[in-house]
Amino acid sequence: MLRNAPSPDPSKPAPRMSSQELRRYDLLLAGLDLLDQAIAVFDATPKLVTWNKAMLRLLDFPEKMVRVGTPFEEFVRFNAERGEYGEGDLEKLVSERMAAARAFLPHYVERERPNGKILAIRGVPIPNLGFVSLWTDVTEQRRYEEVIRQQNAELEARVKARTKELENANARLAHANAEIDEIAGALRRSEERLKLIIDSIPALIAYVDRNEVYQFANRGYTEWFGIAKEEIVGRSIRSVFGDELYPLVGKQLKIAATGERVSYEYARTIENGRIVHARSVIVPEVSAQGEVMGYFVLSIDITEQKASQAALVQAQKMEAVGQLTGGLAHDFNNLLTIIIGNLAALQSQLPPGGLVSEHLDPALHAARRGAELIKRLLTFSRGQVLEPNVVEVGALVHNMAQLLRRSLTENVRVHTRLPASPLYAFVDPHQLENALLNLALNARDAMPDGGDLTVAISERHIPESLSVLVELPVGDYVQIDVTDTGAGIEPELLPRLFEPFFTTKPFGRGSGLGLAMVYGFVRQSGGNIRVRSTPGAGTTVTFVLPRASEPTAAETQPASANTRTARAVSGPVLLVEDEPEVRRIIRMQLTALGHSVIEAGDGVEAWSLIEAVPDIAILVTDTIMPGGINGRELVTRTRSLRPEMPILMITGYASDNALAGTAELDVPVLRKPFEQDTLAAALDAILELAHPTVEAPDQ
Repeated sequence: MLRNAPSPDPSKPAPRMSSQELRRYDLLLAGLDLLDQAIAVFDATPKLVTWNKAMLRLLDFPEKMVRVGTPFEEFVRFNAERGEYGEGDLEKLVSERMAAARAFLPHYVERERPNGKILAIRGVPIPNLGFVSLWTDVTEQRRYEEVIRQQNAELEARVKARTKELENANARLAHANAEIDEIAGALRRSEERLKLIIDSIPALIAYVDRNEVYQFANRGYTEWFGIAKEEIVGRSIRSVFGDELYPLVGKQLKIAATGERVSYEYARTIENGRIVHARSVIVPEVSAQGEVMGYFVLSIDITEQKASQAALVQAQKMEAVGQLTGGLAHDFNNLLTIIIGNLAALQSQLPPGGLVSEHLDPALHAARRGAELIKRLLTFSRGQVLEPNVVEVGALVHNMAQLLRRSLTENVRVHTRLPASPLYAFVDPHQLENALLNLALNARDAMPDGGDLTVAISERHIPESLSVLVELPVGDYVQIDVTDTGAGIEPELLPRLFEPFFTTKPFGRGSGLGLAMVYGFVRQSGGNIRVRSTPGAGTTVTFVLPRASEPTAAETQPASANTRTARAVSGPVLLVEDEPEVRRIIRMQLTALGHSVIEAGDGVEAWSLIEAVPDIAILVTDTIMPGGINGRELVTRTRSLRPEMPILMITGYASDNALAGTAELDVPVLRKPFEQDTLAAALDAILELAHPTVEAPDQ
């Protein structure tokens, strides 16, 4: 086992060691041989003093070269000759590296070997004695970093501008083999030098005898267990790990007692309640006679790696849930189109009152609420298309406060602080109401014994000096503060509040989606949100929304009734929809608006009709259809043949991803479910674009 016991002075022979010192020195070298990193120590000349087995494995040096006294220059020249430093003048490559070595300065570089392996190389000087070189294979670590980077990039591309991050959901990478702390200090004896190296490694290194008693432990045990390493030596594994973990560790030791190398993971709870994870390797020390004398133990902290893996799984889960939600929304929207269309048609043909009021009106109201619920569900998947308007925020908050006073418990007092002058924001009013309701319910749950809930509105200007910090463009905003006098939130929980499925409520009391939906809505609306809380003193949720100008009278004019008629056209409307029942409802609406209708069940049939019937006046087509020609391709073909034809696309999908490619076509898209007056307005809009109305001049 002994390779060399160097002298502090390279010009003098190494001092003789006692058998106990030799045993201890061999024990330290054996510990170094457990490491995956390669370690070599060079004296001041510089020549090789000692090394571990990983040096041969990682660097592929010939065994006859790796010996005590080999000059450092011989290793450098060998590497240069086999292309380790790239192309260039051989002597220049060697001299540059020898000059750097003789400077005895700390350094760290990463180098890719010709075989594709990436090595992290750290050099640490030992004043007046030489230097230590440490090589770490970081190939897998860099590959894993690239996988995580690509996954994060894909996830950010999907959610686009709705959220810039998932609260460190896709950012952590565990360091299974972290960088070695700088090895420094004046070391007089070789044993002390090796001890310092081992203590500087961010890992737990120990030797345990056959009776499971520690004979050696490095400083990592102090940091991990909170026990001084001097107190570890002489204690049993059971007393260090405790009765809870010992059955797991003891089981692994029994396997190692058979002479087999063992690798396993375990988790333990530290004083602040945090759970930490470790991966351990047990290598039995076997005598020449085959008897197990003891065990070398190496453990590394993999807590960050576990967190990174969990974040990656969570990101993939959220992506899958979002895709599932979008698909379900398409099917539900088609069903609601049929239901609402039939009910609306029946309502328009029956006199008011009687059965209409008792049965038909509630059914139609429930169907419309179903459509609204689909939109709210899509907020969770970040796939919802918002319907922003210019909203007077004070009026909306005033109305919501009245609703909250009736809805919350009697011991919760609702207050508002509204500005003297109206403040307007360009926002989806339904989603703003939903966000305020979510925050109010959270505040209520935080005040089981009652308290005060205050909603305040104010103006806010974001200057250039704050723009980057708050992740918002420079400009004017409407600020909304929702404050409660509840129990407050612990500081360590604040960064996780907007994570999907995270909740502090008891099991069954909350889904953990409320604040995630609020966050998604605010960010999608062009604003931002933050939470301030003091345990025992309450919580304030502040969010800002882009401010808008006061709307004109035309912008606030109410929509027309369902009896609205459409502009006359010279030919029929071609309706393309693959769902027969949905097609029947839209045909019925078009007929009620005064249009004659030609129907097609897919894009292929529709294209044949467009080529054969020259007097088709309007094309109304679904976006996603089977049969070889989808809505986008049908629009492109129609534009090439009939560029003047007005076109309206319809879809049951609610996400922007499902509509990818339609923006380039510059065609309006009407989302299902829609009613007759909405369809009429959409048709009027495309007809106005194609054939603008010319007003007669004043006489």
